[in-house]
Amino acid sequence: MQIRIISWNIHKGIGGVDRRYRLERIVELLRRQHPDICLLQEVSRDLPRSRFHDQVSLLSEALAMPHVAYAPEHRFRIGGYGNAILSRWPLTDTHRTDLTVGSRKKRGALQARSRIRFDSHTRSIVLYNVHLGLNASERVAQLRRFLQMHPFAGLHHQTPVVLGGDFNDLWGKLGARLLLPAGFRRAASPLSTFPAWLPMRPLDALYVRGDLEVKRCTALRDRIARQASDHLPIAADFELLEPDQGDGAIH
Repeated sequence: MQIRIISWNIHKGIGGVDRRYRLERIVELLRRQHPDICLLQEVSRDLPRSRFHDQVSLLSEALAMPHVAYAPEHRFRIGGYGNAILSRWPLTDTHRTDLTVGSRKKRGALQARSRIRFDSHTRSIVLYNVHLGLNASERVAQLRRFLQMHPFAGLHHQTPVVLGGDFNDLWGKLGARLLLPAGFRRAASPLSTFPAWLPMRPLDALYVRGDLEVKRCTALRDRIARQASDHLPIAADFELLEPDQGDGAIH
């Protein structure tokens, strides 16, 4: 069974060049891509700059993706923003892990499990959505904490896992240093995604582990993608493989 996943820092729906709030541009691009799962960062709720919109609900309804997990990372006197997972399939076992380092900006990893039925089998995909810090040592500490955290540390090696988000990985080397030794594979070689209008840095990425085969992974670079946010989205198609034995459950 083939699955399309998009990871995107939507910048609260504010364009990177024109600085205009236009959530409809986010919706238009995502509709055209027909994703099954979206890993979105900087999704806002009740922020004045975003017209006090509940972007989680608006995106869920507009994209016909009724299953949602959300973790607000930054709260202000009015409103805030954080990470969201949207899915066409039910999400369970949602969990947020704090990745904040010291007094630096609040960061977290959002987990959800999606159970997908195909043919006579049901498989679980475990999804992780992260937005890491701006400092290199901070990002290393955050990924090390992620790899040691429960429930990730207890996952069977065959369990399909997708890890995506804004890694703020300026040189595209963070995954090779920490994630590949932990059994992850890049969905693609480093893709330049920032700034969207003239992408020079591979800040965003998708990684997989377990029974998933990457069919295609690219940064979307059309006109709307360059205008809608300050980051380009990454879209990937995966083949969900049948397990050799069992479902690769948490142990």
